[in-house]
Amino acid sequence: MVTAYLLLAPATILLLGVLAYPVGWEAWISLTDLSPLNVRGPRFVGLANYRAMLAEPFFWRAVAATAVYFAVTTAAKLALGLAMALLLLRPSRLRPLVFLAVFLPWAYPGGVTVVAWYWMLNPPLITSYSVLAGNIKYAVDGMLGGGAWAFLSVALFNVWRGGSFTAVFLLAGLNAIPAELFEYAALETRTAWQRLRHVTLPLLRPFLALAVFLSFTTAFADLANVWMLTGGRVIFPVIGTYAYWLGIRNGAIGEAAAWSLSLVPLLAAALVGLFRWFDPREERTA
Repeated sequence: MVTAYLLLAPATILLLGVLAYPVGWEAWISLTDLSPLNVRGPRFVGLANYRAMLAEPFFWRAVAATAVYFAVTTAAKLALGLAMALLLLRPSRLRPLVFLAVFLPWAYPGGVTVVAWYWMLNPPLITSYSVLAGNIKYAVDGMLGGGAWAFLSVALFNVWRGGSFTAVFLLAGLNAIPAELFEYAALETRTAWQRLRHVTLPLLRPFLALAVFLSFTTAFADLANVWMLTGGRVIFPVIGTYAYWLGIRNGAIGEAAAWSLSLVPLLAAALVGLFRWFDPREERTA
């Protein structure tokens, strides 16, 4: 027993240093009015930052935008990732193209791809293509409201880059399932849709739950891509982006910490819900 704890000690220390200490420090900062603009130094204000945040209508707009962003990107990544994983599972003529589609998003550095997508969706040069892209942008914003084009641009990039990771993750899950189960399913079902619905998806449930949680965390913490694809502006409110704006641009570090920590209860609730989904009570007691 002592040996086991000694072997776990390095990982535990690393986890406490990398995760627990920053979160604890941020929790303390959120209870103060820390700001470089305060010459007198930080002052303890208790839950004032949280009360001001909850009373701010812009915060609830940011929560709604973040939730919609998560739902749209997660559903698209799961559908795209599952389709690519199924195509990669069996030899076919489309397999090389699918492999190329999975590999390309990770073949280039993230910063380069973000800039390339920004220039593709918002061309910096006046060409025939830039006129077409501008017309599409104005049409989308006019139909769905200001910031809709920026929202779709960020969501599309997130799906393009995250869908390939989801595909590889689900492919590993498919390879972990015994092939005999799929052979039995082919005998017991009539269509591929029935096999997918009644056999493949239930067997992939733990992997799907973890893929949803990873998408949840990346969607809520997707600061760099949102910031760069919107040109460093808060065009549509996302909690992480606006927290950066408060802390770095406005100097309200205490308020920014409160905004960032507002994601923790949502992440915890999502983790509990997903755990109950892929490990139901009736299966644990069976």
